[in-house]
Formats: sequence, C-alpha cells, structure tokens
Amino acid sequence: MEQDSVKIALIGFGTVGAGVAKIILKNADHIAHKTGIKLELAHVVDTDLTRERPVQLPDGLLHSDLDKAINDPQVDIAIELVGGTTFAGDLQKRLLAAGKNVVTANKALLAERGQEIYQVARENNRCVAFEASCCGGIPLIGAIRSGLAANKISAMYGIVNGTCNYILSGMSREGKDYATALKEAQDAGFAEADPTLDVNGADSAHKLAILASLAFGVTIDYNAIAVTGIEGINLSDIKYGSELGYAMKLLAIAEQTEMGLSLRVHPAFISYDEPLAQVSGSFNALSAFGDAVGHTSYYGRGAGMMPTASAVVADIIEVAQGNAGRCFAGAAAFGRPGRAPSLCPNEKVSSRFYLRLSVVDQAGVFARIADVLGRNKISISALLQHESESSDKVPVVIMTHHALQGNMEKALEELAQLDVVNASPICIHVVTPPVDE
Repeated sequence: MEQDSVKIALIGFGTVGAGVAKIILKNADHIAHKTGIKLELAHVVDTDLTRERPVQLPDGLLHSDLDKAINDPQVDIAIELVGGTTFAGDLQKRLLAAGKNVVTANKALLAERGQEIYQVARENNRCVAFEASCCGGIPLIGAIRSGLAANKISAMYGIVNGTCNYILSGMSREGKDYATALKEAQDAGFAEADPTLDVNGADSAHKLAILASLAFGVTIDYNAIAVTGIEGINLSDIKYGSELGYAMKLLAIAEQTEMGLSLRVHPAFISYDEPLAQVSGSFNALSAFGDAVGHTSYYGRGAGMMPTASAVVADIIEVAQGNAGRCFAGAAAFGRPGRAPSLCPNEKVSSRFYLRLSVVDQAGVFARIADVLGRNKISISALLQHESESSDKVPVVIMTHHALQGNMEKALEELAQLDVVNASPICIHVVTPPVDE
C-alpha cells in the first residue's frame, strides 16, 4: 500500500519538542503501518542549536531560520512549541496565513487569544489542533469533541494540574506542610522553579477555558473564570477534612446550572467515595457527565516530555488524515464563531462548605455562630470539635448543607467580626458530583 508522506516543521526544540522528534524518528514506520501516513520531519527550528537533547537528529535538520520553515511550500503541518502568548500567537498566525495547519500544546495562548488564532485559521481554511494543551497524554480533547458529541454535557470536574495534585497528595498522605510539599515537587521535577502559574490556579483555568468551550460549544472568556489557588491551604484543614471523609483537590469545574454556566477553579473537598478523590501524585483526571452517556472518567499522566509528545504526534496524525480539519471546521467557537454563554454569577453558585473557626473557649459561642449562619440561610450538616489549641482557643469545624456562595461570603464577614472568633474563618468548597444512576 502506498503511504502518504507528510512533511512537518517543528518549531521549539525544548523538552516536549525533543519528545516529538524522538517519537517521529523512532516510530515513523510503525505509525505509517497503522495509519497509512508517513511522518517526515523537514525542519526543526530553535534558537539554541548546541544544547544537549535526548534525541539525535539527522544532520542539517536543526536550524534557527524560522522564515525557511514558514516559507517551505512542502511543509503541510507546523508544530508550535515555543510557549508564551505573544511571540507564539504571532507565529501561529503567520503559519496559518502561509497555509500550514498548526499543532500546539500552548494552553495559555489558546485560552487567552484563541479567538483571534481561530479566526485566522478560518480565513485560510486551515485548522489548529491542540490535544496536548490539556492534560498531556490523556485524550480529553478528542473525547469531548467527538466521543461525547451526541450529549448535552451538564458538568465537568477535573484535576488538571499535576503540580498541585502532587503537592496536595504529599500533604494528605504524608502530613507534609505546604512549603515542604512544594519543595519536594520541585526537587522531583513536578514543579517549576517559579511555580506561580500552577499553584495559583491559572494553569488549571487555561485548560478549563479550552475544555468548557468544547463541551458547551461556546466562547469562553478566560477572565470570567473565578480562580483560587492552593497557596493558602493549611495542613490542619486537610487533616480535619480527612476525618470527615473528604480528600482535598484543586478542581477545575464547569457546571450548567439554572442560573447559567458556572466556571471556577478552587481547592475543594470531595468524598473519598468519588473516583477523583483517589487520583494521587502528578496524575490528572476528569469526570464529565452527559445526558445520554452518564458519567465518564478520563485518567492518566497530565504532563511530562513523552506523554505530552504523544498527544502532539496524535494531533499530527489527525491533521494528516483530515480528521482534525473536519472537526475543527465544524466545532462552534473554533472553526465556527461561537456564542457567549450565560454565566452564573459567583454569588449564586450553590455548594456545600467546610468552615473552620478558632473561637474562645466559653459557653454560648456556638449559639452565636449558629445565629450568624442561620440568618444567612446556611444550615449545618456536621460539626467537629477537638481539644483546645491553647488555654483560650478552640478549633471548630462545621460542614454545611448546600448554600449560596454569596450568603456564605456575608456570613464569613459577620463571623470575622465576632469578639469570640480569634482569627479569620477558613472556608473551603465541598463538591458533590451528580449521581449517575
């Protein structure tokens, strides 16, 4: 059988780029046998031509002449792996205008500037493929875009940042404090020297913007996502939550509610009975709920050289076979302009809550706390109290029934003003995914 040869320009020869080159050079014949597509690297472009990489390229393949790759009429597919949202965005638009289909892992760019990129792709009858942008080697994009296309998706809950999950797993399983767990994540290579975009929730929000656009067929404004990171998580709260049967996770959540689409990233307690609670270390997972299929789960390595490179090469094959172009052209908010969703205001989000207070050890304190909660339409479902932290301070942990976030915020302001409360209250969402019967 004659195989179609597809020439590829790889722009960005860092960690993931090296993995992509490694797969193509090693597995080209295997891929051709399975798919009928012969992948051929025509250009590998990078500014650093001397750094050691874990792959040996044929002579002359690596160079720094970007224009040479962009203007090569034989190149069908260009892979952008330079990262960032400025140069990379302009590069993608140049590639699309030059008639190249683009494959990328650049979640920040697609979340923040995706619409202008997709517009250029539409104008030039090209596509952008981005399976590697969300959760590395887990095929989430294909599953949501194609596998669940028949469904109205009601909700998605994801652990989509391996750094945060590694840190929280260390705190939960081994009793490490946040600083220690972060340092160990950095030493193990799961956290950057500057982990800000991971631990502050921005990375998870970028992925949520992309996934929610696909799932709901709408244009998501990244800045409309409510984001809270894990920097303020205290080990004592993880321990108290565990006593009550809950694991702490940083969740990326998209829920279709009566008030509109709720989009948020924040630390949350989730019952140990839920599959997401069992996801540990640097692994990622997503639970998605469709009206026809019910509950579906996706699990795997969310980052790393080879898992991410695997997703990039999968996209190259999809583009070469024509599948990616057809899917892109038909997808609302991508190949077709999307509509803006009706968003649920944050204060109207309904959730259960975990509340920890440090209070004065005297009679009548709990009655005053209950009065504040009751006046703000918040009812108590469970109460946990340990021995005094000191002679005059007692930790009180309260689990609530569902309440509006706006009501909880008002209650927190009132509680902080009580003379029997020693410090600012700690409040954490408790997430309960739908029951799939």
